[in-house]
Amino acid sequence: MAKILYLHGFASSANSTKALQLKKHILENYSKTEIIIPDIENNIVDAVQQIDKLIEEFSPSALIGSSLGGFYATYFSEKYNLKCVGINPAVIPPAEMSEYLGENKNYSTGEKFLITQEQLDLLDRMGKEIKVIKCPSNFMILLQSHDEKLDYRVATNFYQGAVLDVTFGGNHSFENLEIHFPKIKIFLDMH
Repeated sequence: MAKILYLHGFASSANSTKALQLKKHILENYSKTEIIIPDIENNIVDAVQQIDKLIEEFSPSALIGSSLGGFYATYFSEKYNLKCVGINPAVIPPAEMSEYLGENKNYSTGEKFLITQEQLDLLDRMGKEIKVIKCPSNFMILLQSHDEKLDYRVATNFYQGAVLDVTFGGNHSFENLEIHFPKIKIFLDMH
């Protein structure tokens, strides 16, 4: 059975709209594919350790990640040579996340948590490890040009050689994800 690990975005949860849409679609359509959707730790240092352990435990064949989860998915895809679908993925998280230094609130759970410079420094080190994608054919990147948090052009430059799918319009939440399910199925060879 193929296993997919889904990594949600910053301050989100396993109950995010995209996570639930993907889970429902896979359960209803692909009997030989399992999707694992954990609640990723809010603390970035803990999240990185958690994802590493999840990959060791479940041995997924692919990762799907959204926003910061897309950055994590990219990093671990490169580390373990896995297929990866990024949905409006973050490319340079430390610069994009400095506004979150201090106390934050998880949008889904309401839990309060701290983002420290140490956590952003870890993202910076991870980003330096993946300056250039070694295996672009492992990546399908779904972008929407009106993403209000991340500039989609940064991702199109970073993921050169990958399957890039840019929808003009949309937003950071990624509107109409379900339209892209057939492409994701083909790319990940789900059954």
